[in-house]
Amino acid sequence: MAATAVTAALLGGAPAVAGTAPESSPRLDLPSPPGGEQVRVLVFHASAGAEPPTVDAGIAAIEKIGQQGPAAEHFTIEATDDASVFTKPRLGTFHAVVFLTGGGDVLDPDQEAGLESYMKAGGGFLGIHDAARTEPYSDWFTGLIGARPTATTPAGTQRATVEVGDRTHPATKDLPVQWKRPDRWLNWQTSPSGAVHTIARVRESTYQPGAGANGWDHPVSWCRDYDGGRSFYTGMGGTAASFQEADFRTHLRGALLWTTRLARADCQSTITANYRAERVTSPNQPGQSDQIGEPHGLVTAKDGRVFYIGRGGGDASAPVFTDWNDPGVGKGEGTVHIWDPKTKKVTLAGSVTVFGNKGGGDELVKNEEGLLGIELDPGFLSNGWIYLHYTPHSRIDRDAHMAERRVSRFTLNQKTNKLDLSSEKVLLAWPVQIHSCCHAGGGMAWDSRNNLYIATGDNNSSQFSDGYSGNNPAPNYKGVSFADARRTAGNTHNLNGKILRIHPEQDGTYTLPEGNLFTGKETDEGGGKTRGEIYVMGVRNPSRISVDKKTDTLYAGWVGPDAVTPSTTWGPAKYDTFAVITHASNRGWPFCMGNKQPYRDRNLPDPAKPLGWYDCDHLKNESPNNDGLVNIPPAEANNIWYSPQGGGPDYPRDAHGIPSYQLSEQKLLLPWLKGGSQAAMDGPVYRFDADSASKDTWPAYWDGKWFVGDFYDGDQPRHAVVMDPKTAGSGGLPAHAESLDKIVPVGADGIRNLMGWTFGPDGALYVLDYGRGFFTSDPKSALWRISYQGGEPTPLPQQLARKAAR
Repeated sequence: MAATAVTAALLGGAPAVAGTAPESSPRLDLPSPPGGEQVRVLVFHASAGAEPPTVDAGIAAIEKIGQQGPAAEHFTIEATDDASVFTKPRLGTFHAVVFLTGGGDVLDPDQEAGLESYMKAGGGFLGIHDAARTEPYSDWFTGLIGARPTATTPAGTQRATVEVGDRTHPATKDLPVQWKRPDRWLNWQTSPSGAVHTIARVRESTYQPGAGANGWDHPVSWCRDYDGGRSFYTGMGGTAASFQEADFRTHLRGALLWTTRLARADCQSTITANYRAERVTSPNQPGQSDQIGEPHGLVTAKDGRVFYIGRGGGDASAPVFTDWNDPGVGKGEGTVHIWDPKTKKVTLAGSVTVFGNKGGGDELVKNEEGLLGIELDPGFLSNGWIYLHYTPHSRIDRDAHMAERRVSRFTLNQKTNKLDLSSEKVLLAWPVQIHSCCHAGGGMAWDSRNNLYIATGDNNSSQFSDGYSGNNPAPNYKGVSFADARRTAGNTHNLNGKILRIHPEQDGTYTLPEGNLFTGKETDEGGGKTRGEIYVMGVRNPSRISVDKKTDTLYAGWVGPDAVTPSTTWGPAKYDTFAVITHASNRGWPFCMGNKQPYRDRNLPDPAKPLGWYDCDHLKNESPNNDGLVNIPPAEANNIWYSPQGGGPDYPRDAHGIPSYQLSEQKLLLPWLKGGSQAAMDGPVYRFDADSASKDTWPAYWDGKWFVGDFYDGDQPRHAVVMDPKTAGSGGLPAHAESLDKIVPVGADGIRNLMGWTFGPDGALYVLDYGRGFFTSDPKSALWRISYQGGEPTPLPQQLARKAAR
């Protein structure tokens, strides 16, 4: 039975007193755990049945752990199976209690009340493996442990991979990110994730979890501050041999450092209740865009202001012109808004007149051009310079259905927060076809050397290739192909379907940094067939990109084509893609996708006839619409790809390396995500600022994690992933992923359609919700702010058992 709530003294304060105990039990007076030099640990190993075979090994390991490391981290232990210790005052002389129990009801009501009083007084608890089966009728003990095993937990020892997601906790910081080890693995009746801080998960694809499997999110070790004290649980340690493993002892030692108050740790970072998501913009006034345009990207200034753009669609009352004979065809206003955290108010800084407002319809009607990207100059606070990536309406050719895309620099009046449109300096401009929709790209980002990355979409339709490669050379409008991405993304002489890298200069021009994919001066195949601005080619629609300035690594995500299932004739289904890009490269589109899975070639005179499979390692662009090199850089493997069937689809390959593309043979390498309706939205790599004075900053737990998301909020990704730096730049899969769905809230009243996200200098996450319509703004279009409210790591510095502990 559960003990009744008791009042407890703070650490080092007055004794904790248990109140309202059962009538048959005495009133308990327990001193708080001591703060002196004698750090002691109680190892309790009683069981309702036979003593588990792990007890002796566990006691020996914990005793040895207590003498490891610097003297300031040493402790002594006392082992017992006598539950009466929980009703005696000397319980208060122990800094932590370890349960090596074998399960069952081992505490009577008074003893459980004593343990509860001990925790309320600030004690520490470590439960190992079968401790989760102890006190099965106690709700309080269930809360202390965090989860209960199912009856269908698999029997026997199995080797599995443990994903160690917390790289800061003393119990995990020195462990491998992917930790391969044998143990007896428990399944949980209810996953504790979100209610506890999960620091490690077991990867079910690496063993046989049985009928009670928990899926990709299968916690195995977790912790939290509980009822006045500190509780840590690990489902590992189910075999005696576990306690002989150096890494498992490292894991236990870190857990004991925290539970005994010898070290601090953050056990609150992934608890959902510790985050507050608030909408900071109101719905627009009728017929206006006073708060927000059609959301399409955001960036934060160093002073905390958030700048966000609207692509070009107005509210539902705004006129839409689709007739090419009308001079106003596609005309819209790309808006720039500013939210000021000091005043909590929004200013419409200005707008640029764009081509991109044609409403919905098929791909020969609708359009995704407009105001596509925004960045602030590295010296923005002093010079006021803002860079906009947009399609000016004044530069469209209504007869040829062509337009100009450009990146321009504007100056913001810092006193009025108004954009000076007359200050425009066009850095870079290039032609795009606007006869057919979609996939315009648009993201921009800076590296630490003040190079500007510009993401451009290939702006071609895949519907003329049944949603597969998008390599049909036949459809064209007045000689310009609109269904052949080999003309754009696969073309070394075309700036569409690329991520460009330039170095803007003070006078509004730019230079080319070293290390791009081309110099623009290559003499191959006669010369004049490359552009020096290209850093990455072979991307389809990179709406969002980011650069981690600590490493200058580029992160990108892009939308794939439309085929729902793979084809044994044409190749893979639609893959939305994320990539860690450490060097200039070709990411494959429209020849290869995912982990170098090829499409089938097609060409004139009959594009419906399949030709040979593309060779991802020796690519040739033989499209009649290609004016660049025929021999192009090889495709490189990407890190994350997903389809309607799931994440990381892969297939057996024949002797030539061609996948079977048979659904029955498909293996999903990334079971934590799935597509359907899908639109990849790359996010930032979070970097924790230890010097920040903000109380809302996300904790250090998230440092170095890469945020990947999708426009939609079903099974699609909205995750923080851990990449292995040894393999990330060569297409290595994520080592660990965890869902952000409960922190970045999904659903009708949450952030249903994620259109951009970034961290501000205050350490809060800012997110744009596109709204519930398309090509317009609506009352759900909004800027959100997600802040952390969990407080600092525990115990507090003054509560450490020894001041010398680290």
